[in-house]
Amino acid sequence: MSGEPCIVGTRVPIEVIVSLLKQGYPLKEINKMYPWVGMDKLQGALDELVDIVHNEAKKALSQTQASA
Repeated sequence: MSGEPCIVGTRVPIEVIVSLLKQGYPLKEINKMYPWVGMDKLQGALDELVDIVHNEAKKALSQTQASA
């Protein structure tokens, strides 16, 4: 691995999961591809990613409003 963020307790990069979702794979199908990860960890990784994106968007919006 090259320092990419991975799902906790695995060597599966989160980028791989997001890429599969972007390609249209449902989470259940991804879980079949990576059964050792488990649905709870997959869902948890996505929830964490959503939180990160949400927080970054809020931060960017507040910076934009502060400079306006």
